[in-house]
Amino acid sequence: MNDTIVILGAGLAGLSSSYHLGHDRCVLFEAKHHAGGHIHTEFVDGFTWDEGPHISFTKHQYVRDLFAESVDGEFLEYAVETGNYYQGHWIPHPAQSNLFAVPEPLRSACLRDFHASRETGTDELPANYGEWLHKAFGATFAQTFPAAYTRKYWTLPPERMTTDWVGERVYYPSVDDVTKGAEGPLPEQTHYIKKIRYPARGGYMSYARKLLDGADIRFDHELTHVSFADRRLLFANGASVTFDRLVSTLPLPVLIERSDAPFAVREAATELLCTSLLVVNVTADHPTARPENWVYVYDEDKHATRINCTEKLSPHNAPDGKTGIQVEVYFSKEKPLAESHHDVAAKVCRELVEMGMIESMDRIESVHTQWLRWANVAFDLPRRDALRTVLDWLEGHGLAREADELAPVDDWDTKLGAAAPTGQSIILAGRYAQWKYYWTDDCVLRGADVAACLGT
Repeated sequence: MNDTIVILGAGLAGLSSSYHLGHDRCVLFEAKHHAGGHIHTEFVDGFTWDEGPHISFTKHQYVRDLFAESVDGEFLEYAVETGNYYQGHWIPHPAQSNLFAVPEPLRSACLRDFHASRETGTDELPANYGEWLHKAFGATFAQTFPAAYTRKYWTLPPERMTTDWVGERVYYPSVDDVTKGAEGPLPEQTHYIKKIRYPARGGYMSYARKLLDGADIRFDHELTHVSFADRRLLFANGASVTFDRLVSTLPLPVLIERSDAPFAVREAATELLCTSLLVVNVTADHPTARPENWVYVYDEDKHATRINCTEKLSPHNAPDGKTGIQVEVYFSKEKPLAESHHDVAAKVCRELVEMGMIESMDRIESVHTQWLRWANVAFDLPRRDALRTVLDWLEGHGLAREADELAPVDDWDTKLGAAAPTGQSIILAGRYAQWKYYWTDDCVLRGADVAACLGT
């Protein structure tokens, strides 16, 4: 396509790449009939539903300003209340610094093991996330809460995960916080998310309006094959496009599976593990029953893993006097879906009644589900070697290597200030293309980074 930069995927990373490069220089090919990727919002019977819970708590002022401009300043900013549910008990989040709400004798056992782990701990680095949890919290708390949640959310035991993704995402408490938190609420919350922003109207997708405006998007273009040797893309609708410079936001295993990559590279791509998500959206004819913005569910006999109420994000997301509850249920090849979506949703509804989030089954007005094949990139032990194998092969076809390409997260303060790699004809952008722990602000900033790599 001559000098046109071809972008695969019109999700947030693709839109940001086109926006920062200049929409007049790019064309985006999107498999679906709408843009946005996982920040797409749908509207059903007066309810606003995002694809899973999306909130903005970015520390990057550039992204804050861009999102604010996209909604003409009409966003809500508020302190959040986050909770945990465990066997009928509601525990403020993070549970490790709110042990006062944990029932006895579990509370005392958690506190005893926590102190023992800190007193006998060594400086030796943990070999995996399971060891990290034991060193951080002690055996009882680790197994009862974060290890159980890991098996539900990541679909893996923590012993099979690395620790390089953790950062501030799992609160590492001080001895004083845990000790005092076992006696009563701490004066200040210790969760890494304290305030969030969310569009007043239109759902999270509204934050992408500025990025979307003027973009050249070809919808209903599902990639069926990419020949890196011939620099050609083939689509399910019969279209064929050549490229000189390609930005791919597609899941890396999909890009490789549909390419001319050799067998060993294809095999490596299949080792990249990503969860899938069944979103269960339930509406009821009564107001919100709980004060929390979202809730983590630790009971392993429940499908529900994380729960949010759409009207708690914005009061305009639901009709007055009604609640819209969104429940996340995770699966993967390590934890296959063995029931129909309908059966999972039916169980979720009963769980919501048991938890007191819905008053009774006969108060439920509607239930609908959404299957998301690509949810969370899993940071398991084989990830780095498999990813390196794929990137090594792509390097031979124009991918410039980046110093932090194997890291789960990027330090944008450092990365955007450094000299960008040049001479690239292939760039990967976004959570699934780069196989990273990206949030929405990362996807926006990666688009700016792509522009720096390809030249503005």
